[in-house]
Amino acid sequence: MSLSRKDRPLYLQIKQILKDRILHGVYPLGSNIPSEPLLEREFAVSKITVRGAIQELVQEGYLEKGSGRGTKVIRNKAASKLSKWKHFTEILVESGHRIKKQWLRAGAVRTVPGTEQHRLFGETCLKLERLYYLDDAPYIYYEHFLSSDLEEGLTLSDLNDQSLYELLEEQGLSLDNLRDEFGVAAASREIAEILGVPEGAPLLKRSRYSRDEQGNIIEYSVGYYNTELQSYIVNYDA
Repeated sequence: MSLSRKDRPLYLQIKQILKDRILHGVYPLGSNIPSEPLLEREFAVSKITVRGAIQELVQEGYLEKGSGRGTKVIRNKAASKLSKWKHFTEILVESGHRIKKQWLRAGAVRTVPGTEQHRLFGETCLKLERLYYLDDAPYIYYEHFLSSDLEEGLTLSDLNDQSLYELLEEQGLSLDNLRDEFGVAAASREIAEILGVPEGAPLLKRSRYSRDEQGNIIEYSVGYYNTELQSYIVNYDA
């Protein structure tokens, strides 16, 4: 896998990729992650770089190094600054599912007058498309919209296997408030092909507004869930 050779240190990029794999069940709880030599070959980096990434995850409590026994996953839950409730993907991973995400496209687009994108961002915005797989089956298609000012320096290689929100925070954009709206939408021809469902099939539609502490919009996203494959789950713990 190729890494971005920009400002972020390579060991932090690898740390985020490994952490994301842990949180999405690629490396299940109680299993060992690949050996250091395998990771060195995958990322084409030095032993010191790989060890730095692993050490960060050990310090954060995700991994445990054992002499002669490999490096074990001992935690697969993320701490959220915005909510004490579990993320939907965490619930699926705890149930034994595997989650994989793939970035499809990224680039500036012209918005259509009268749409939410036009209202929030004006005539142009940055559009990112990604697909979530549930146990290797297409499950969720997401469209993310951000200010076109963020396009410079942002590539799919930067996003691959990494969190969009982490990248936004690295650019000094801290998300203080998230608002989700849920509805039902009929699958368009394009979305039906991506998710492998009949055109017009009913999908769960999730719209998210992400704002900073001043109330300025940072990101607007729309996700389409094939709930025939898996229902949307929310657990409320006291």
